Amino acid sequence: MRSVAAVLLMLVSTMPSGFAQQAASGAGSNGPDRAASSLPAAPAPALTPALKTSLRDYSKAYANYKGLPFRVWMPTTMAPASFTNSVRLADMVKDGKIYLSLSDAIALAIENNYDIAIARYNLDIADTDILRTRTGAAPMGAPSGLVTGTLGGSTSTLSTGGGPGGTTVGAGGAGSGVSGLTLTTSGAGPAPAALDPTLTAAIQFDRNKQPAMSFFQNGTSTTNTYNFTFAQGLVTGTNVQVAMNNTYAATSNAIQQYSPLLSSTFKATVTQHLLAGAGIWVNKRFMYQALNDRRITDASFRQQLLYTVNQVESIYWGLVQAYESVEAKQRALDQSSKLLEDNKKQLEIGSMAPLDVVNAQSTVATDKQGLISAQNALNYQQQIIKQAIARNLNDATLTSAPVIPTDRVSLEAISEESQPVEALVQEAFQQRPELEQAVMTLRNDEISLKGARNGLLPTFDVYGYWMGQGVGGSVNKNLNCSFYGGTCPTLPSTGYGTTLDHTFNNSAPDRGMGFNLSIPIRNRTAQAVHERSLMEYRQAELRLEQLYTQIRMQVVNATFALTNDRAAVEASQAARDYNQQSLDAELKKLELGASTTANVLQQQRALAAAESNLIAAHAAYAKDRAGLYQILASTLQHYGINMQDAAKGVVSEQPTVQVVKAAGTK
Repeated sequence: MRSVAAVLLMLVSTMPSGFAQQAASGAGSNGPDRAASSLPAAPAPALTPALKTSLRDYSKAYANYKGLPFRVWMPTTMAPASFTNSVRLADMVKDGKIYLSLSDAIALAIENNYDIAIARYNLDIADTDILRTRTGAAPMGAPSGLVTGTLGGSTSTLSTGGGPGGTTVGAGGAGSGVSGLTLTTSGAGPAPAALDPTLTAAIQFDRNKQPAMSFFQNGTSTTNTYNFTFAQGLVTGTNVQVAMNNTYAATSNAIQQYSPLLSSTFKATVTQHLLAGAGIWVNKRFMYQALNDRRITDASFRQQLLYTVNQVESIYWGLVQAYESVEAKQRALDQSSKLLEDNKKQLEIGSMAPLDVVNAQSTVATDKQGLISAQNALNYQQQIIKQAIARNLNDATLTSAPVIPTDRVSLEAISEESQPVEALVQEAFQQRPELEQAVMTLRNDEISLKGARNGLLPTFDVYGYWMGQGVGGSVNKNLNCSFYGGTCPTLPSTGYGTTLDHTFNNSAPDRGMGFNLSIPIRNRTAQAVHERSLMEYRQAELRLEQLYTQIRMQVVNATFALTNDRAAVEASQAARDYNQQSLDAELKKLELGASTTANVLQQQRALAAAESNLIAAHAAYAKDRAGLYQILASTLQHYGINMQDAAKGVVSEQPTVQVVKAAGTK
């Protein structure tokens, strides 16, 4: 027995280094090591901090929780999802109106927005995979797509599709098919050992009455069996099994010497994989993948936060644009209405032709229609902002309260406008969460590739066992001594304690060792899995490099757009000032009789168009500035948004946004 144990111990202790050598030698020209060196020389993406959404750590089991060990077999509990608005929103309703700043809108979105709330659960879901893989089970996968259900936001340059409540495919997902029907080779390779110990009990009570068919088969029997098995896997690819079998057998058969007969056997077996499934790494690879998936989920939550904050800011500037548009349309209506009244007075005294009055009436009707359209657009934009910052829209007070934006676009230049494009590109490379997800996906694909490579090997196991046996009981009182020559054999009567002692005192040992070998002759399944895994790894490499290219072009486009937007604002402002001065001059001419009503109306329309262009230019600049922050993944830093607060759904520090307060607000 000692020799068997020594051989097994030596094999177990040498397996990790042996497997490492095998993995290293396998990374040749087709392995991931050579390909990894060809990745673009760009800054490594910043690591998203580990985020927690709740006090409960779902990566750890709750066995013995609160001193109740039986909880390991009970379902867990979780607080129900909240469908109520945060207190912050109720505090903002004053005199039946919601006076909303951009900072407030962002804070409310972090606390109430459904997209962020849905993504928040992904963090805990990823933790459950960490717990699952610690048992040797394959990970179920952590969701990492974008939830793009916020209505009214501008189309993001960082994501496509998804629809309300939908999610996009996670970054770097190789081999994903339509509706997820195409499987990948994630988890390829031999199944790791089951690391959670298992205790199995098989207890049976048998009562049997046999018909008298012969002298040897007759009478009744009572048989009770108590069998227990303990199994435990180890990360080295070792499986340990301990079995304890006990039998109580009583019979009325006259030829059985013992009744009841007590028998007990104990058998310990240790099996070690030597090729496929051997080594610490191959049996812990799912744990490594689950940890990488958790990092992917953290980065995905940061990506969701960036995306949703950008959407909310776009909606807010759309609200400001609609609000200012109503004010501009009202000014235009007031001007045309005043001109109409003046024309009517001049018509009454005969100093103006009726056609001029009709022309002014037509302009008033057009301005009224424009004001109604602007008011409808404002009402709709108010509903859009509410669904982005509120979780429950069934509150009558909230539904009927108009939203008054208190911020206006600040045209103060931001530092990014003066930085070289290449510096901004490098900043985006460091901060974009999609790059972190793609790098982690590449690492997971490399783990799958190594697992598939190990799966090419034959199955070759060595095992050793030791078994002890014990027998006891009482002499059968129905024993037929004539069967033994007229003299009953002298047998000692022993109890279960003595039987158990004989089982372990090496009085009746059974020990040995052996080998199991299984060689797939053609091995086509493993070959196909390995080849596909290698192709998926190459896809992930290309996806990562493609992301670098896409991000570079996004930064270039965003900087050009912001430069053009600033120029458009300046041009629109100059045009608005010119048309205002032209209108003032034309009105003075009209008073002196040197102009006509038609000329004044023409200047009024030109001024209204110039104001609309200026309002739109301001909104475009603000939205593209927010878009640049999102592309650089610097929104959270610029606005002082705390990631830990966002993960918990409670904003402790108000975001700070560079804006100009509207007249009459603080």
